[in-house]
Amino acid sequence: MYPEPTRHAPAERAVTAYQPTPIQPAAVHPAPVVPVQPDTVPTVASVVLPDGRIVTGYAIDHPQPTPLAAKPAVSRTAVNVALGGVGFLAVCGGLLLLTSLIAALTAFVTQLIILAAVIFGGWIAVQVLGAGGHQGGTTVNIRRAVIKRNHFHG
Repeated sequence: MYPEPTRHAPAERAVTAYQPTPIQPAAVHPAPVVPVQPDTVPTVASVVLPDGRIVTGYAIDHPQPTPLAAKPAVSRTAVNVALGGVGFLAVCGGLLLLTSLIAALTAFVTQLIILAAVIFGGWIAVQVLGAGGHQGGTTVNIRRAVIKRNHFHG
């Protein structure tokens, strides 16, 4: 199924040898000498150590960090958040008042609708079951009815 690998004699193979190339170090240039003005030459200081030795050298002033700009006691972000909270509370109060007004108007309109339904229903009842004579309808004559002791026997 798979082809048989071929074997070559060592003489038949081509061998390539690579030699590493040495890296030349970069030329070292001495640091430039900055001329020092005579008035900026530091003074020589001597320090006596606890064991009696004396160390002499130049006194070096440590560089002082530049002062940062004065920050306000309260950050602007905190002020903005606080003002936003006050505004939100004011809006919530107004929304609560608006919600109460809408609920009151809804109750008023509902009562008006119920009142109209009662009045209109009463008017219809008077028209249908009016006290006046019958203008139409079915008349039933009951004959041979015997009423004894408040009982109807037909």
